[in-house]
Amino acid sequence: MYLVAIAWLYVALMMALAEALHPGGTVLGAIVTFLFYGLLPTALVMYLMGTPLRRKAAQAREALEDAHRLGTASPASTAVETTPAPVADIGNTKP
Repeated sequence: MYLVAIAWLYVALMMALAEALHPGGTVLGAIVTFLFYGLLPTALVMYLMGTPLRRKAAQAREALEDAHRLGTASPASTAVETTPAPVADIGNTKP
């Protein structure tokens, strides 16, 4: 999802650059092009695509608050893992 957004912003940036460097183009036109063809549509699509994730996070937060309020939450369900995950040492490989 992010790769497509980054690619579209790149395309819109190139369109704006072409607008700014064209003999009949202006910098203001380039800014408007980037804003209306790149930034605003991308922001809208990213917001709409993230709606299910925000809704799921809000429901989980409400469920946890309800469990705390009722006193039914176990310590294991609210504990945060503090130990880091093991990392593979790729640079130290010997034949």
